[in-house]
Amino acid sequence: MPSSRPWPLARLWIVLAGLAGASAVGMAASAAHGVADRLTPEALATLRSGVQMHGWHALALFGVGIWAPVGGRLAHAAGFAFTVGLVLFCGAVYSLALGGPNFTVFAPFGGTLLILGWLLVGASALRRA
Repeated sequence: MPSSRPWPLARLWIVLAGLAGASAVGMAASAAHGVADRLTPEALATLRSGVQMHGWHALALFGVGIWAPVGGRLAHAAGFAFTVGLVLFCGAVYSLALGGPNFTVFAPFGGTLLILGWLLVGASALRRA
């Protein structure tokens, strides 16, 4: 029977979810109010796509934090994949949209990690109880 107290890593996923969620809201506000008038429509659409992925995966990290005490190692691996995937994918998208350094080479790796994170969440539900 799982403990009512979350594992230390489970807490880490929830802390990272809070940071990711807060930064997603900050990027959304920046896209809506701070930089929208300085970006091309294509760049603004790219920025908004990054914000959407950022927000969804902040919620995914929160879910992993809740699920990890039951889901075990695979759930923790999902948290790691989501965290690194968020940094690589969203970082590359934001940099592209905002005219920063070209980190687009990292986007496919980040996206693959985000997909892997979802597969690991599903696999963690199939492991023996």
